[in-house]
Amino acid sequence: QVQFVESGGGLVRPGGSLRLSCAASESILRIYQMGWYRQAAGKQRELVAGITTIGSTNYADSVKGRFTISRDNAKNTVDLTMNNLKPEDTAVYYCNYVIATQPAWGQGTQVTVSS
Repeated sequence: QVQFVESGGGLVRPGGSLRLSCAASESILRIYQMGWYRQAAGKQRELVAGITTIGSTNYADSVKGRFTISRDNAKNTVDLTMNNLKPEDTAVYYCNYVIATQPAWGQGTQVTVSS
């Protein structure tokens, strides 16, 4: 089964930027949509950004205009560039397929936005 390894998180001040990366253990070429999700403490996991095989993207309203998702099918990676970070962006970030029945989740990468 595919495995995901997320990296790039950290502690950043409000207004700062981070770039997250997700490496999949199998080819993502035929995966229609890849996504970045996040789960804040005490809240449900939510989809924040998705990207299709042809590069079409979609974003949650809360991150639109600040986050950019990209994918490299040759390297089996999906990145998330986050700008103008806000305290409410604090969460553990995960990548996965955007499908009804998803593979197991990776460990995620913690993003903390705090002054």
